[in-house]
Amino acid sequence: MTLQHKIDFAVILRVENANPNGDPLNGNRPRTDYSGIGEITDVAIKRKIRDRLLEKGHPIFVQSDDRKNDDATSLQDRADKTLGKKLSKETACEAWFDVRAFGQVFAFKSKDKKAGDGISIPVRGPVSIQSAFSIEPVSVTSTQITKSVSGEGDGTKRGSDTMGMKHRVDNGIYVFKGSMNPQLAERTGFSDADAAVLKEVLPKLFENDASSARPEGSMEVLKVFWWQHNSKGGQYSSAKVHSCLKEVNTDGSFILDNLDGLKAEVIEGF
Repeated sequence: MTLQHKIDFAVILRVENANPNGDPLNGNRPRTDYSGIGEITDVAIKRKIRDRLLEKGHPIFVQSDDRKNDDATSLQDRADKTLGKKLSKETACEAWFDVRAFGQVFAFKSKDKKAGDGISIPVRGPVSIQSAFSIEPVSVTSTQITKSVSGEGDGTKRGSDTMGMKHRVDNGIYVFKGSMNPQLAERTGFSDADAAVLKEVLPKLFENDASSARPEGSMEVLKVFWWQHNSKGGQYSSAKVHSCLKEVNTDGSFILDNLDGLKAEVIEGF
């Protein structure tokens, strides 16, 4: 059975001496707007969710190359090997968790020139996630680093690749929000059980995600807020529900209002 209740959620997370989401167009510095407010894009957040789902054994279509659990060389290759000519909106949603949750556009060129220009199958997912923003401007520290050995050359002198830069957010509290739409869930088959899986994953968003830019323990989910409405249409708009999280402070504390008939379940980070 597909999702029977509208769900809204919000997450408070802490970043300490880490680069939560580098901007490739700005030397991989942590993303900030013109006022210095830090940002983690919704794409980056969904990447973390997909990775945690993959670790739990759920089938994921958009896998990162360093974590993939098959021999697919591209998304088209994964679609061909899994479904082949049976690929459709219905079969894709049934086969992959992230497709029925977040949606996906299957736009592939035809390998057979006689078969036409290829396929384009849009899937609109019921789970929407906003980008995360810091509650106040973040301080970004940039450090010049050197390698002890050249990546190329004959070894007589250091190459240009021995010099580099690392960037980090010294400390910041970020918040992101999301929703699950039962009407769209009916089209993809996203179920109450699927929603429960996401609820379990959110507090553990940064587990097994350590890297040079994000050392172990440098990123932490502090709180997850989960509002489950009593109907598919919802008791209130998502905007009104999300606004219940009135004030988030630099120490991670918060002020949370309750709406009449709708109370948030507050879940501790892992």
